[in-house]
Amino acid sequence: MTAPRKDSLNLVPFVSVDNMMKLILSIGVEEAIEGIAAQIESDFKRWESFDKTPRIASHSKEGVIELMPTSDGEVYGFKYVNGHPKNTKEGLQTVTAFGLLADVYTGYPVLLTEMTILTALRTAATSAMAAKYLAPKNARVMAIIGNGAQCEFQALAFKRICGIDTVRLYDIDPIATDKAEFNLRDSGLKVIRASSHQECVSGADIITTCTADKQCATILTDNMVGSGQHINAIGGDCPGKTELHADILRRSDIFVEYPPQTRIEGEIQQLAPDHPVKELWKVMTGQEEGRTSESQITLFDSVGFAIEDFSALRYIHDVIKGTRFYDDLDMLADPDEPRDLYGMVRRAEKALAAAE
Repeated sequence: MTAPRKDSLNLVPFVSVDNMMKLILSIGVEEAIEGIAAQIESDFKRWESFDKTPRIASHSKEGVIELMPTSDGEVYGFKYVNGHPKNTKEGLQTVTAFGLLADVYTGYPVLLTEMTILTALRTAATSAMAAKYLAPKNARVMAIIGNGAQCEFQALAFKRICGIDTVRLYDIDPIATDKAEFNLRDSGLKVIRASSHQECVSGADIITTCTADKQCATILTDNMVGSGQHINAIGGDCPGKTELHADILRRSDIFVEYPPQTRIEGEIQQLAPDHPVKELWKVMTGQEEGRTSESQITLFDSVGFAIEDFSALRYIHDVIKGTRFYDDLDMLADPDEPRDLYGMVRRAEKALAAAE
């Protein structure tokens, strides 16, 4: 991090939802996903330099609110995020988020940004990045079960990073599939609408599950998964929420982000605490093997981890420089004399009185 300017210590760059959309569109959605994926890959390859802890979660019967912090010793970042599946029926987003970066040396924030859109981008970027190491070679067909807010981002990420040219869609709510089919009409992908889970996954090289219900569901049964397929399971992200039958897990080589978190929140919460898994960062650094055969079933049991958000925040911090896609937010008190905070308040009182 560069040292803050002494004449503007109170100002923190803020990226609103409106500016995030303008920024991403100016870059290109697929290009932004690719850029975020590259930053995540770079940070995963220096995994050991980060502070790591499972996200801090506050659960209720309605959903969950979480904080996801990490630091590499020079930069600190965190994300606030919720997950409320019932929100969709009330016309609200299931997931909303914002995030912050700070300079470790001073503790001063250097970026505040919306992360609802950014989380969708980084989730898709992470999925496609993992698939580079785990999916079958020359994979072209992807099935997506669960056609909600994440669906199109996943399709575009796999097209850009993995070369997918066909996407098969299924959701128990046909309106969700209508939406996804419409949004992907000019994407360059061949879009096929399936009438069932089974039809959706039949013949697919990659299967992505991204449903939202906060419960243990069986989106995929054992007989639906064949040899050689890669499963990108991103819907299970809290205790008591899964998408895959446990027998699929027992047949698969399982790859995870951070085992202490995934064993609580991921598909592997269904298995014994010592069931073998491989950490994705070790595959990326050559310490573990990824896909080793054409018949192998690989499973990325992704629950989302703070380093991915850190990477996405770093990406945004870099790309907003020299653009108009942020506002300077008067966020930090900056008295002329650091110890005279009260005097700053009193001087403001006098200024207000003089203005009246």
